[in-house]
Amino acid sequence: MKRFTSFILLILFLATAQAQVLSLDSARALALRNNKELAISRLKQDVAKYNRQSARTNYLPKVEAIGGYLYTNKELSLLSTAQKDALGNLGTIAGQSLMESLPSAVTTMVQTGLISMQQAQALNQIAAQAGPAFQQALNGVGQSLADAFRTDTRHMWGGSIMVTQPIFMGGKIVAYNKITDAAERLASSATEAEEQNTIYNTDQAYWLVVSLKHKQRLAQAFYDLVKKLDDDVQKMIEEGVATRADGLSVSVKVNEAEMALLQVEDGLTLAKMALCQQCGLPLDGTLILADEDREEIISMTTSAVADENTALQNRPELKMLEEAIEMNRQNIRVTRADFLPTLALMGGYTATNPSVFNGFQKKLNGVWNVGVVLKVPVWNWLEGLYKVRSARTNTQMARYQLEDAKEKIRLQVSQSSFQVSEAGKRLEMARKNISHAEENLRSANIGFKEGVIPTSDVLAAQTAWMQAQSQKIDAEINAKLSEVNLQKVLGTLNIEH
Repeated sequence: MKRFTSFILLILFLATAQAQVLSLDSARALALRNNKELAISRLKQDVAKYNRQSARTNYLPKVEAIGGYLYTNKELSLLSTAQKDALGNLGTIAGQSLMESLPSAVTTMVQTGLISMQQAQALNQIAAQAGPAFQQALNGVGQSLADAFRTDTRHMWGGSIMVTQPIFMGGKIVAYNKITDAAERLASSATEAEEQNTIYNTDQAYWLVVSLKHKQRLAQAFYDLVKKLDDDVQKMIEEGVATRADGLSVSVKVNEAEMALLQVEDGLTLAKMALCQQCGLPLDGTLILADEDREEIISMTTSAVADENTALQNRPELKMLEEAIEMNRQNIRVTRADFLPTLALMGGYTATNPSVFNGFQKKLNGVWNVGVVLKVPVWNWLEGLYKVRSARTNTQMARYQLEDAKEKIRLQVSQSSFQVSEAGKRLEMARKNISHAEENLRSANIGFKEGVIPTSDVLAAQTAWMQAQSQKIDAEINAKLSEVNLQKVLGTLNIEH
């Protein structure tokens, strides 16, 4: 017998060791770590931070490098085809003109007595012998001139490095930086709101499991009660002091109690699955909650004070709307900046091949440059005015949304405070009903044993006892969730409870 008892204790110890005991704080921490929507919200916060860092770079100079290559089937030409031909035949044309005019010139000089006939013949002979060589030499000089004017631009290479430093952009850079700052704060508030929603949903799932666990024990206790009554009635029927109708009515109640117990167990299994999914735990794992075995689920000691100012200061939704107003306000400046003058300092280095800075040269050569670029919008048919008015209207809409949200939050605070108060009253009433139901059940059991109370009265007392116990469990859970809801409304819901 001792060995059997030790074996049973060992089995219970191993089962408890494998089961995971989960407190409310642990459930909240697991949910915050494993919630996918919260992870997305945190990534959005990182995106907003990177956008803010990117916006800061607009104050700094930007450096750009551009390079390219261009091939054309024709090259640029500074001379026409006729001019190229004329230069290439410069000696021939000049020689022909000289040979045509030389005889008449020599004849004139002979007639005027400048030279003799023998000298004229010698001069004509020299011209006839030296003419072709002179023409060829002059043609070469002309061709070299034509070649010097050739650009050879069929293969063109070029590159440029430009530095641009904004000086005045109409206030756009400053406004855009303020927008990204507000966007980062908005993302942080959105993450805070998602954290509170995660904690709120986790608390609901946690206390639902606790409620169903208590109702499971209640259903088991009620089943044991009616089962014992059924055994007693069956014995009484055998002894002839109870009717068969009494036995059938009790048997029906046993079946109902068994069905209720099965439904509660199924609901408990599903609720634990939902809590495991919320916390990122295996759905088929054994889960034990730290509060599921407590006799009193809650003692009505709420620490949250229903203060509207606390809600207005802490609610992340209001912070998000305030940042949205700031973003819209800065967007007005961004819109207006598109229609204001802008000034930027530019400088860089540009190089090309062929180069034209020392004639046409087949090598890479460039030039430094620096300058100021001023852009002044002249007329846009009042486009800027309409866009600024549109941005102002969006800002006004955001202000109305903020005021509407504040009014709704004030209403939520009043409603949540009222719900906490009513939950406390219902819990006190449920506790009083428990004592009455227990006394009624005790009296019914005594009367049944004495034979002065029929079976139906005992069943009614047992049913009333179960309903009172169930109402107490519901009242305790409702009181706990009303506190959690008040904390969420006030914006003070965090991982510590």
